[in-house]
Amino acid sequence: MEPLLKITTIPIKYEIKVKKASLEYSHSKAQLITNREKGSFDIKNSPIKVRLDTYNARNSVCPTTMESVRQNAQKGLAAAQEATAAYAEEGALLLDPNISNPLDQIAIHRAQMPTGEFGLQFLPTTGPDIEWSNPDLSIQYQMDKLSFDIKVANGDFEFIPGDVEVSITQMPDVQIEYIGKPIYVPPSAAEFFNHSPVDVLA
Repeated sequence: MEPLLKITTIPIKYEIKVKKASLEYSHSKAQLITNREKGSFDIKNSPIKVRLDTYNARNSVCPTTMESVRQNAQKGLAAAQEATAAYAEEGALLLDPNISNPLDQIAIHRAQMPTGEFGLQFLPTTGPDIEWSNPDLSIQYQMDKLSFDIKVANGDFEFIPGDVEVSITQMPDVQIEYIGKPIYVPPSAAEFFNHSPVDVLA
């Protein structure tokens, strides 16, 4: 007896894609930063300074009103002291019992010509007061400053994990196909019918 059914088994089909893990390194560029500070050149000059004080010299020639009053007061005080001394000396002569005629001696003393300096002087009697300071010259020079700053590149590591990808390209299946001929009842009826098998897959 011939088989009536044809059974076909279709297996499952799948694809596996494996991606390996990797370690990637990326580096950045190093940087060089240059900074320049300009120098300086300074010159400080202090010229000579002269201080000229002519106050005393001017007062010796033509004194001011205040200075004139002061000088005259000093001269008056000196004259009063001299007169007091002269009167004291004359009083002593008058009281001396050993002198027979003291008035004659007083008259002779007063009649004498003055001796010594007669007031001859050169004007001004004093020179100006001169003071000065020495000149000063200072030079300051500073060179340019050049500084460098280097930034070293720091690389970065990146870990990429692996991956497994499974894809099914064909699902499992079972195909059943009827390959037998029609069965007629009675069997002798098959001779009268031109019958083709039924296509169950259509």
